[in-house]
Amino acid sequence: MGLTAIFCASTLLALLISSSTTAQSPPAPFLPPSPAPPHIVNLTDLLSVAGPFSTFLNYLLQTEVIDTFQNQVNNSKQGITIFVPKDSAFAALEKSDLGNLTQNQLRTLMLYHAFPKFYSLSQFKNLSNSNPVSTFAGGQYTLNVTDTSGLIRVVSNWATSKISSSVWSTAPVAVYQIDKVLLPLAIFSTDPPLAPAPAPAPEAKKPSDLSPTQSGIASAPKSSESSTTNGSSYGTSICLFNYLVLVLSGVLMLIM
Repeated sequence: MGLTAIFCASTLLALLISSSTTAQSPPAPFLPPSPAPPHIVNLTDLLSVAGPFSTFLNYLLQTEVIDTFQNQVNNSKQGITIFVPKDSAFAALEKSDLGNLTQNQLRTLMLYHAFPKFYSLSQFKNLSNSNPVSTFAGGQYTLNVTDTSGLIRVVSNWATSKISSSVWSTAPVAVYQIDKVLLPLAIFSTDPPLAPAPAPAPEAKKPSDLSPTQSGIASAPKSSESSTTNGSSYGTSICLFNYLVLVLSGVLMLIM
């Protein structure tokens, strides 16, 4: 009887201890995997491979504006919108237009080609109601944008350019190709002249513009035709003379 009581008490004590341990150690909750860090766009790499933007990229590197833009991409929630002129847009300007600028003016001109906020193409319609729009250059360096049935234009004081393609448009970076360099009045007091158009190719010579030697060769058959005509007239005259001689001979024979 005593051993049975001790056994029952021991079993009950073991069950209580096991239940207490289970209650104190709940299973670990399921945690979803942490999201991957967002992909950061390298602007230098993007502009190097995306299109004919070597002139604009060289100016960004020369003025170190590329560092300002990249810092906006890496450390700002606002993002950035960059308008990138093609190489042909810079080639259309006189070399002196940009060559005579100071380093500070050139830096400001590059900052003038970007908004310190990300704008997708669909947002330009509403953005046009907020003209003028501030650029990275700040102060008086503003731009106007228009959206007419999907045709988006970016208007500066001396140039109206259009967005011809979207190079990159994923937040926080928007890069749009434009067909003209944006020229602010604060840097260019007058409309900068365009580079002269290339000279037209020389016209091909017409058949009538042949040299005298060629003309002489071409007229040679005419002499041959003239000789043939003269020969035919001479032969006809001989035939008529012979016919007359025969007629006269016949008349004389009848008389005799």
